[in-house]
Amino acid sequence: MAPREHWQMDASAPELYERYLVPAITSIWAKDLLDRTRPTKGESVLDVACGTGVVARLLDERGHVGRLVGIDLNTAMLTVARTKSTKVEWIEGSALNLPFEAHSFDVVLCQLGLQFFPDRPLALREMARVLKPRGRVGISVYSAIEQTPAAHAFVQALDSFLGAQSSRTKRSEHLSCAAEELGNWVRQAGFEDVNVATVSKQISFPSALDYVRFQLTATPMAALLKGEDGPGRERKMAAIADDAAARLDPAMLANGGLTFPQQSFVVTASLH
Repeated sequence: MAPREHWQMDASAPELYERYLVPAITSIWAKDLLDRTRPTKGESVLDVACGTGVVARLLDERGHVGRLVGIDLNTAMLTVARTKSTKVEWIEGSALNLPFEAHSFDVVLCQLGLQFFPDRPLALREMARVLKPRGRVGISVYSAIEQTPAAHAFVQALDSFLGAQSSRTKRSEHLSCAAEELGNWVRQAGFEDVNVATVSKQISFPSALDYVRFQLTATPMAALLKGEDGPGRERKMAAIADDAAARLDPAMLANGGLTFPQQSFVVTASLH
């Protein structure tokens, strides 16, 4: 995380997401996903719902030799991705209708995207369709929000200050189902050797306020405060942060910072 004096919150939400939330959160899960799937030299890799492209970019930084493609529906996120790497093919498109021929990739990855798809079984079938025989898939997705204390405290604080529907976007980042159900979705899409691991990572922010600020500035939740002027936004963010902090174990707030466990399901599977 950049030092406080270098925080600049006047960029677009995708730029802020890349600047602050990718280093703090998504890069940690990207490393985990790549460590579990281990794409090898020469394999073609597709990153579905790539966002600003941290998975594909990290794989490239690790020296991967082979086709790398990232696909996402969000034009603004892809614009940021294109500024970060010219080695990855960045494509705008839907996970529900992947614009690739069958058997195009050796590995398909989807980090923290499956929960957002309106038709998850279809998205999984599309991943299977574009994989080559004996191809592999790796998927990570946040588990129930109650298993990630800071996120759970944050949504409760949002509902308290901004109304009962204000936390809907944040809650949608998390699956409410059990690991077994997720594994069944993957099997029904045609995958075999399905393994679903419940994984916890320690996530750190400089403070509870900074966690709240980034959530309400660098994500679609910025819309919740769009009617406020600068001082008004800051006051509301501070009040929400104080409320959220009061709901957390004080040990997570040691030395003024915020460190908490974040839980995800990580799926690995293959086609035969």
